[in-house]
Amino acid sequence: MLPRMELRQLRWFVAVAEDGNISRAARRVFLTQSALSRQIKALEEELGQCLLERHAHSVRLTPAGEILAREARELLQQADAVAERVRTAGRNPRLRVGYAPSLAADLLPTAVRAFSGKHPNAAVELHDLSTQEMLSGLDTGTLDVALTVGSVRGPRGLTWTPLIRAAWRLAVPAAHPLARRARIGAAEVAGERLLVFSRREYPEYREIVLAWLRAHGQRPRLGGEYDGASSLFAAVASGLGVALVTLRSRRHLPGHVRLKMLESPPESLCIAAGFRADRVGEEGIAGFLAELALAARAPG
Repeated sequence: MLPRMELRQLRWFVAVAEDGNISRAARRVFLTQSALSRQIKALEEELGQCLLERHAHSVRLTPAGEILAREARELLQQADAVAERVRTAGRNPRLRVGYAPSLAADLLPTAVRAFSGKHPNAAVELHDLSTQEMLSGLDTGTLDVALTVGSVRGPRGLTWTPLIRAAWRLAVPAAHPLARRARIGAAEVAGERLLVFSRREYPEYREIVLAWLRAHGQRPRLGGEYDGASSLFAAVASGLGVALVTLRSRRHLPGHVRLKMLESPPESLCIAAGFRADRVGEEGIAGFLAELALAARAPG
């Protein structure tokens, strides 16, 4: 059976080793001389080794005692370092945030600047990830917060804080006849080549778009798949097709693309911040969520 030493016993033993006198060491660690002597004796019995040579007015370390004193000092230094990291974790948080640029690009800069201003020692990491990668990161603890679609289905134990609801628009080339229309219906969308976000990157986007067309009795003519708003808009600007997007992605909009309103559009997309339910109240996460909420209220 492994010995069951306690850190406090090791601290007391190191004090004795450094002072070479049990009486002085006892005063240093706020114990009586007899109590400290009993603790050292208990440690010797636990280890099955004599640790001290006892003399009338002093003690000397045995070879076994020399080994224990040396190893105990290193162990205590490590324990103190761990305790300090835990104590300062709330004051100097490390925050790992996953996001999809097409959804959160206009929220993150404002929120991160405000959070960093209040937590100047915080290390904020931003990771451009797919929905599945974000869900996995939250579940395994490699991410602290994720910004994605609020209706996404993920592992149990995740909590979602709704931030904004993004209205849908149809992106069309500026020279396209539909660019002159005030509103565009589902049948007209189905009559065009529909460019979409990648199924792997944004599975929930595809579900929403196809469900909307089905609800209006339409089947899309799917064109290419794209992994981000910039590449999707570039394809639209090039005349390769049209695309359903949200207003939140308009910061990526090139000059030769127009966003048009839809007749009976899909329900506005809920963009939410996800995190593990067992981490509610952690200072870093709570502080960042508060800044996200403020950024979401700003005009945009």
